[in-house]
Amino acid sequence: MHIVTTAVLDYRSNAIVELMRVAVADCDEQWLKDALQRAIMLELATIPPYASALWSIKDQQSDVANAIREIIFDEMSHFGLVCNMLTSIGGTPRLTGQSTVPKYPGPLPGGVRPELEVYLSGLSKDSAYLFSEIEKPDNPIALAETYTSIGAFYSRIAEVFPNYAHLLTGRRQVDFPLSGQHGAGNDIVPMNTITDVLNAIEIIKAQGEGTDASPENPFPGKPGELAHYYRFREIYHGRKLIKISDSAHPKWDFQGDPIPMPDSHRAARVPDGGWANDPANKPTPDTASKLQTFNGHYSSMLRALEQAWQTDNPMPLVGQAIGSMGSMRSSARDLVSIPLPDNSGKTYCPEYFYTAP
Repeated sequence: MHIVTTAVLDYRSNAIVELMRVAVADCDEQWLKDALQRAIMLELATIPPYASALWSIKDQQSDVANAIREIIFDEMSHFGLVCNMLTSIGGTPRLTGQSTVPKYPGPLPGGVRPELEVYLSGLSKDSAYLFSEIEKPDNPIALAETYTSIGAFYSRIAEVFPNYAHLLTGRRQVDFPLSGQHGAGNDIVPMNTITDVLNAIEIIKAQGEGTDASPENPFPGKPGELAHYYRFREIYHGRKLIKISDSAHPKWDFQGDPIPMPDSHRAARVPDGGWANDPANKPTPDTASKLQTFNGHYSSMLRALEQAWQTDNPMPLVGQAIGSMGSMRSSARDLVSIPLPDNSGKTYCPEYFYTAP
């Protein structure tokens, strides 16, 4: 079966659903490259909502802030690993352009979990619930539900990739150590062999979803650290997830110590089209300038990352991207402290608009 190439990488499309409908035996080289590009877009899509929630927290050293920060570093590692997979087989990650960058509010890219509306806001019970839904595995240990997940998409990629192991060149790879500060498995490593690829996919799935046997992250920064889904559920429930039955099939529930919701700026949900589309909260020229400054840093980061995987000397560009991330953090912390004009007690939140240079 011939797979039609994806000429336009449309974020709002059914591309992943369509890729999943193709039988493994019919998945060709183009299928694999398209699938990896979509996986990159999925990883990229999770970071802005998680970061907005993190930056709204007043005490950035609180347990909840540290938990979300570590999840973001995991997602960045996953993003880098999948970019390495794509370039190693001759593809080129696409991160910029109006049709490719994440769109909020709206669904995840490619038709994954279409019932979800992913939005940008500060941390709240609602946003913690949304984040857990994004990360939700096919069969959560603490719940009995079944449906298609991001993990299922990665499982399909792992099924197909060995058929194209001969394409791996190890070219245009980013090699960036993160495990020293953020735990085993967080290094962005070159994809030279099919073993490298399958190990990386295992890490991506387990850090997000846990395993069939345990909700714990087998590649943690600290012992006992939970996979992303369960960490977000802890924040939502306000309780630690603990093992309540130690039988052959252990049971877990949110019956542990309280996890208080940290004091946060009440950053409101960004409206469709941005704050300029909200008549009650149209920003002043000064606030509009600050929103645009954030968008500029975000756009610079995306361009630097896209260019990093187009060269054999990526580290200067990775350094530029890291610098832009730091500027985004400072700019966002400023924005989430600016009250909305509608006297709701809520504040602005970054928009994450891509702007051309």
